[in-house]
Amino acid sequence: MARVAVVGSSNTDLIVKVPRLPQPGQTVLGGEFFQAAGGKGANQAVAAARLGGEVAFVARLGNDIFGDNALESLRSDGVIVDWVRRDPNRASGIALIMVDAAGENMIAVASGANARLTASDLEDCRAAFTSAKVVLVQLEIPLEAVERAAESAREIGARFILNPAPAQDLPPSLWEKVDVLTPNEHEASRLSGLEVRDVGSAERAAERLREAGTRCVIVTLGEVGAWLADDEGGVLLKAPKVQALDTTAAGDAFNGALAFGLAQGYTLRKAARLACYVGAFSVTRMGAQPSLPRWSELTAYFGEDLPV
Repeated sequence: MARVAVVGSSNTDLIVKVPRLPQPGQTVLGGEFFQAAGGKGANQAVAAARLGGEVAFVARLGNDIFGDNALESLRSDGVIVDWVRRDPNRASGIALIMVDAAGENMIAVASGANARLTASDLEDCRAAFTSAKVVLVQLEIPLEAVERAAESAREIGARFILNPAPAQDLPPSLWEKVDVLTPNEHEASRLSGLEVRDVGSAERAAERLREAGTRCVIVTLGEVGAWLADDEGGVLLKAPKVQALDTTAAGDAFNGALAFGLAQGYTLRKAARLACYVGAFSVTRMGAQPSLPRWSELTAYFGEDLPV
C-alpha cells in the first residue's frame, strides 16, 4: 500500500466547552471538560491512517504518562510509531483549548518535547521515509526538522506537503522544496502579506505564494471550502454543508486526507476535494483525534456525494 510519512507534533488536548470565548482578563464559566489526543502532526497521521493509509510518524514525546497515552492511542489507530523518540528531559506537549457554542476555538500550546525534534533525529529516522510517496509536515516543530524533512522527501522522490501552521515566516531555501502548501486564511495572510478574507483575496494570496517558489497552494477557507492554485490554474473546491460543533482539527483532517489521497494515486484536485469532505466531517464532532473519520463513517455520512 502507498505510504505517508508524517513529521510533526504530538500533544494532549485539555478542552473546556464555554458558552463564549473570553476576552482578556475575563473568566467564563464553562461546562464540559475532557481530554483527547492531539497535536497537528499526530492528528494528521491519524487522519490519514483512519482512511486506510499506511502511515509512519516521526516525532518526540516526553517520558511521561501523556507520552505513554499518546503512543498507545497512535498504535490503536494503526499509525507506525517506530520512529517516535522519547525525551527524558522534556514533558510531552500540551494544548489548552476552549471551544464556544458556535464551534470556534482558542488554543494555547506548551510544546515540550516537540520543540526538541532536530534534523539529526530525522537523519536517524531515514527508514521512515523509505517507501513514502508523500511526506507531510507542519510548523509545531523546529524549522531545522521541517527543512530536513523536505530534503528527505526530495531525495526519495516523494511529494512534500507543508501545512504552515501555526503561521511563521519561512526561510527562502524552503519554498522551492514545497510541492503543496496548505495555509488557512490567517496563515496565507501572514505569508503573503495580503489580507485573506474571501475567495478573491485567497486567489491573489495563492498566486503571490506560488511566486515565492511553491508549486501548488491550497488556501483552506473553512465552511466555504478551499482555493487551489497550481500550473493548471485556480479552482474553488466547495465544502459540503454541515452543522459545526467544534472546528479544532478541521485543518488537520484536511491535510491528512490530502496526503492519503495523493499517496493512493488521486489527482491533486480529487485528493483536495476529498480533503474538503473529511475536514467538513471533522467539525461535526468534538475533539481533535476523536473527530477524525474512518472511511466507513465518511461514506455513511455523505453517501454518493463523497467525491471518490
